[in-house]
Amino acid sequence: MERGTTSEPPEAARAETRTPRRRRTMRVPRSRGAVTGFLLVLLGIWGGLIPFVGPYFGYEFGSDETWLVTWDRAWLDIAPGAALVLGGLILLVSANRLTAGFGAWLALAGGIWFVGGPTVSMLWDSTLGPANAIGEPLGSNGVQVLELLGYFYGLGALATALAAFALGRLAVVGVADVELAREAPPRERAVSEPAAADRAPAETPPPERPPLRRRIFGRR
Repeated sequence: MERGTTSEPPEAARAETRTPRRRRTMRVPRSRGAVTGFLLVLLGIWGGLIPFVGPYFGYEFGSDETWLVTWDRAWLDIAPGAALVLGGLILLVSANRLTAGFGAWLALAGGIWFVGGPTVSMLWDSTLGPANAIGEPLGSNGVQVLELLGYFYGLGALATALAAFALGRLAVVGVADVELAREAPPRERAVSEPAAADRAPAETPPPERPPLRRRIFGRR
């Protein structure tokens, strides 16, 4: 190896370019989860508010009083509704695959809790027997079916399906993701491509010295 020249192992060079490339593949278009996130926000608002405004138009569950806040409603309606709203907002605005995935998982947990929460509530309020802690649906037989679906089971199933759909879309690297990966921002491009100033310039070889005879006796 010549003096003054620097050479890096190919493994190190590939590692330097691989890291920024992986960061770029984490970018997703904001439209990837916009529609799903918007729908999850709407479902979360519905699930969190319907126990308090439903009695205004005869859509009641457990009690016919409006704006009655209890611990059971907080755990079975407000908490999963907030999870759907927060997860949907993250999906709506995030352009990062990991962040959007966290929002989808949060919304998925909220949807599952809407479905399983009424059954689990029997563990902390066993005095109601087969009923759950939130009470029983009120009204006629058809209205009770709609209340069960709109308050818990249908709402949770739809939210779970939307969150799972969002997770599936985030797991796929599409054409738009490849185009975003090719468009490296200036900051990442500066990391992936070493600056010319950091490269050590090669030393020029010293000039050849004349033979000893010429230096002593001069040219003849």
